[in-house]
Amino acid sequence: MTDTNAGSEDFPTPSDADLKASLTPEQYEVTQCSATEQPFTGEYWDTHDPGMYRCVVCDVPLFDSETKFDSGSGWPSFYQPASDDAIDERVDRSLNAVRTEIRCKNCGAHLGHVFPDGWDQPTGLRYCTNSAALRLDPRQPGQQG
Repeated sequence: MTDTNAGSEDFPTPSDADLKASLTPEQYEVTQCSATEQPFTGEYWDTHDPGMYRCVVCDVPLFDSETKFDSGSGWPSFYQPASDDAIDERVDRSLNAVRTEIRCKNCGAHLGHVFPDGWDQPTGLRYCTNSAALRLDPRQPGQQG
């Protein structure tokens, strides 16, 4: 990662050595090398538990479960980030296509892509994410979102 993704005081970014020691090989490949997990295989693609999805690298809140929907894609899909400061969008020209990549704004971890095909969602967007880039922080019954 570059110095521009140094993290914040509240959510510091671990060193590369610490990442290799703390992440699974798949989590490292997805978040640090922009890999993509296979559809319908990730931990959260069919999860409906309430809570906050956080960056597996730096623990920043990324998506609230209340914005998660079944897109049929096989990856966790959300119609909006938890805050305006959660996600960084970048042009991705890999695979002979132009797409919008999404990364954690705090640490630069690759999360997935955003597509303008969430036509039945409030924002019209589908933030298609890799489960390997997320950690679900469950919300307890009665706890506010």
